[in-house]
Amino acid sequence: MPVFRLAIAWPAREDHTMHDKKAEKGKPDNADTSLSAILRSDAISGFLVFLIALPLCLGIAKASGFPEIAGVFTAIVGGLITPLISNSQLTIKGPAAGMIVIVLGAVTDFGFTANPQTDEQLAGNFNAYRMALAVGVAAAVLQIAFGLLRAGSLGDFFPASAVHGLLAAIGIIIISKQLPVALGESNKGEPLELLMHMGEKFMHLNPEVATIGFVSLLILFLFPLIKQPLIRKMPVPLIVLCVAVPLAMYFDLRHEHDYTMLGHHFTVSKSFLVNVPASLTSAITTPDFTALVNPVGWKWVIMFALIGSLESLLSAKAIDILDDQKRNTDLNRDLLAVGVGNLASAMIGGLPMISEIVRSRANIDNGARSKFANMFHGLFLLLAVAFLAWAIRMIPMAALAAMLVYTGFRLAHPREFMHVYHIGREQLVVFVGTIVAVLATDLLVGIAIGICIELAVVLYYRVSPGSLFFPGTQVHVLDDHTVSVTTPHSAVFCNWLMIRHRIIGEGLAQGKNVLLDLSSTRLVDHTVMDKLTELKELFEAKNLDLTVTGLDQHIPLSLHPKAGRRRKTVQEAALASLGALSSPLPQPHAASPSTPR
Repeated sequence: MPVFRLAIAWPAREDHTMHDKKAEKGKPDNADTSLSAILRSDAISGFLVFLIALPLCLGIAKASGFPEIAGVFTAIVGGLITPLISNSQLTIKGPAAGMIVIVLGAVTDFGFTANPQTDEQLAGNFNAYRMALAVGVAAAVLQIAFGLLRAGSLGDFFPASAVHGLLAAIGIIIISKQLPVALGESNKGEPLELLMHMGEKFMHLNPEVATIGFVSLLILFLFPLIKQPLIRKMPVPLIVLCVAVPLAMYFDLRHEHDYTMLGHHFTVSKSFLVNVPASLTSAITTPDFTALVNPVGWKWVIMFALIGSLESLLSAKAIDILDDQKRNTDLNRDLLAVGVGNLASAMIGGLPMISEIVRSRANIDNGARSKFANMFHGLFLLLAVAFLAWAIRMIPMAALAAMLVYTGFRLAHPREFMHVYHIGREQLVVFVGTIVAVLATDLLVGIAIGICIELAVVLYYRVSPGSLFFPGTQVHVLDDHTVSVTTPHSAVFCNWLMIRHRIIGEGLAQGKNVLLDLSSTRLVDHTVMDKLTELKELFEAKNLDLTVTGLDQHIPLSLHPKAGRRRKTVQEAALASLGALSSPLPQPHAASPSTPR
């Protein structure tokens, strides 16, 4: 029987997926494995990640409707507490841009006002902040329950294109909310409304503030084009701050004043700068649990727990791929750690945390060896806000907004659309449909619509409705070292968890090789093709083999190695046997650094 060897072609999204290449700065074969050497490497990496994390934590908190210090609280807790629970060696825990939309939505429902002008609005914003903290506490308890109930694999239920559509929509929302801030304008309004009126924002921008924003964006977008190795090793957020802070000092943003340009009057003040308290203890804020009396509060509890858990699981799995020591994160234990971290963070006034992909990737590139790097990063943040608050208050908000605009652009990069199109036109329908649904409704409804679109695609290929959730997987013992797993009906995103459970339970858990027979499967969708590649990695890490057979009986829906496959009809199979119809599978190939997502 012809055998299909799974291609390894990992995506390159830096927020939730990565290229299939090992980190350039991993542990060399002759590395010093003494504790002192590991601590030295982790301290250096932790410090460099701290330089990246500080401005991002401040910007994410402000964009989420929380005080700036809340983002730093989250990263400190993520660095000092979660490593004690999780076995993840290289992930950095902290606030993430992907959660901005959810947190801002929660505080808005609780009465938050963007750009408050009165004492009443300021008081309302503080109350909304405390109510959102209560949502964070409840969501953290749910995440702890997810971890204890070993629900870490639930992240595999969601169709891949719907998840990437969700992330792209989040990127568009971040751009719509943060670009006006980089221009010195108000960002009050819904994302679509802000996008429609973005031209007006440019027409009425504050020139001094916008100069800082434009220069910051220019640095962020041009930096990847620099080829000089020494410059590329510098954290780009630090470069942005080294330029933006002097500009803010030149424009004297610390003191309120008016100025005139081209016949128009503008005002600048310290409201355009970061505001952090001089004392950490005075910034600690407790939740207002009256928020949970309101049904709207529980809607956000579900959003915090569901989206936060999904993003964190995806990030942890992506970072494991880059670990040259082949260490695998226990996703249930990591989810428990994130839940405990979120509980502690919300109780003192912090944002929700996840395993953050950009800082985790930087951690690997900077030579991190163990979870101590995460702890050092948290320790450096604690020392910075405790002793350098005066310096942090010199950072302009426009520079932080520019960093988030750049993050949003990477999430919704045009190459993401092209990559999904290359996987298959049906996946582009799911991807774009999810984006539109999220922008038109909210994240929870949007991802649900994306799942429904994927289900419609699956049913279009005449998959039996009865096999959508119950694949009827059969297991046969071939010899003492190998079992055969057959999926006779379909292998699609909604029944993948059951298929995966049988493969792992009968193969990996028993120390046996698995022969997966898909010859009679009507449809193998893109999500399953992607997950099979991931599962093969797990088998290889245990020196076992996962072999997929029967895909020669299928026609790929595109030339992409992870495209979905439908089973040939009787007529197509007959013609193929006569040589009149040829549908060879694309040759497996490894992803190159230029391969999108």
